[in-house]
Amino acid sequence: MPDGNIEWTATDDGLKAALASIVGPDGVKDDEAARRLHSSDIWSESREPVALVVAPAGVEQLSAVMALLHKAGVAVAPRGAGMSYTSGFVPVVAGTVALDMRRMDRVVEVRPDDMVVTVEAGCTWAALNQALAPHGLRTPFWGPMSGLTSTIGGGLSQLNAMLGAGHHGTSSESVVALTMVLADGSVLRTGARGADGDTPFYRHFGPDLTGLFCGDCGTLGVKAQITLRLIQAPQHEDYASFAFATGGDLLRAMAAMARAGIAAEMCAFDPGLTKVRMQRASLTGDVKALGAVVARQKSLLRGLWEGFRVAAAGRDFVDLDSYPLHIIAEGRSKEGVAHDMATARRIAAEIGGREIENTIAKVIRALPFPPLNSAMGPGGERWLPIHGLTSLSQAPALFEALQAVFAGLAPEMERLGLRTGYLFTSMSTNGLILEPVIYWPAERLPAHYEALEPSHMERLPSHPPNPEATALVMEVRKLLIVTFKKFGCGHLQIGRTYPYRDSRDEASRRLLDAIKDIVDPARALNPGVLGFDFQGKNRE
Repeated sequence: MPDGNIEWTATDDGLKAALASIVGPDGVKDDEAARRLHSSDIWSESREPVALVVAPAGVEQLSAVMALLHKAGVAVAPRGAGMSYTSGFVPVVAGTVALDMRRMDRVVEVRPDDMVVTVEAGCTWAALNQALAPHGLRTPFWGPMSGLTSTIGGGLSQLNAMLGAGHHGTSSESVVALTMVLADGSVLRTGARGADGDTPFYRHFGPDLTGLFCGDCGTLGVKAQITLRLIQAPQHEDYASFAFATGGDLLRAMAAMARAGIAAEMCAFDPGLTKVRMQRASLTGDVKALGAVVARQKSLLRGLWEGFRVAAAGRDFVDLDSYPLHIIAEGRSKEGVAHDMATARRIAAEIGGREIENTIAKVIRALPFPPLNSAMGPGGERWLPIHGLTSLSQAPALFEALQAVFAGLAPEMERLGLRTGYLFTSMSTNGLILEPVIYWPAERLPAHYEALEPSHMERLPSHPPNPEATALVMEVRKLLIVTFKKFGCGHLQIGRTYPYRDSRDEASRRLLDAIKDIVDPARALNPGVLGFDFQGKNRE
């Protein structure tokens, strides 16, 4: 519990002034726009906005801010870029203070000799990759598709999928060490860190303390600095795309390719999401993608040829009733990549896949961090993903069970204008992610205005509040989560959406509670996340 030395609440001018004395007057905001923005993600908005938004600019400031808020006894919600869709930082306690981590955006140190890089938690994946490119280096997992604005600290708290995940798993599996600031402001450092304690170079030194804070959704501490391991940027890559007649065939092919370890990334869609993507695409987007594909190639002649192929394919290369799979292979040698691609083609053919133009696979690599315009549908609809991480063998049966949920509610969904689709991807050699998505006409949230390009947002029609449709979306989401639970799925970005603490066995719950009691005894960090309740002031 807080020590009671300070009697402020988050709405007191005294607390605002004290925070400003630490981070500067520009680092504390209490205007309505800032408070609402930090009280919403892509899915939800709190009924009561946060009371203050404070933006520290370094480990020392973050530590001092957390110590002050701990003494004040208020709830704290750390926020990165705000692209959560599981209410992972949306406040549930009156008087919450939001931590805006985006001022802590530095690439602190690149150490090619030790093959590690240290960044502040608010650094974006796009900025990190830009800093590493001149060194010919990359992190093994190198970002989500939202990496243009998504922060590395936020991604590590939520866990990420996509770029490099086919070989290297989630963002957490590329982490060497962490500098954490706990709820009372104390600083905790993990990993083997050299003689001076400040040159981390290896993760495992006794129990894996780093792993405790990966996927914690910011409820065990606030990430301040992150050290990631590096690899030589692969010199060779190739792309292929295949169309399958059924979702089951697609998932069996993805599982076989994952077992073979041949794809750095796999990305697949169902017919519903393919139609949305084709409808969303714009001429401006096509031109940007085409330019990126040309620039990606190692020679002008090769670039022009690839650009010609992409332009010639247009948008008619995908059968809108098929399940397309797009894979990228990478490696140190041209011969190794060619072997992986040959294996992919053999597996696809054995399971009934038909090779199609690899336009989307090329664009994924050429434009890995596109603008976040996909956070809304092509008709201005709201967008909600729900996902489960499953074993390779269970994926086809899980897909059929998810389809049954949609089929059972089809008449109501059609009446209220709900559309659905799927994104599928792989995680290393032993997991697949199935991500149903729902689109429905409803009002925009503050997070949408920050995420989407203003020019794109202006072109989209707006919709009024639609409580009946949103209520149905909530019902569908609950049923999908129950289905994932029946299959024993894991989840990234747990937030307040997926069951975690209550899904663990009794011994695990005791251990989790004991850890929480040490790092955050007032349960003030992201109350409700992972199933932990708040025990400080202003509890609702």
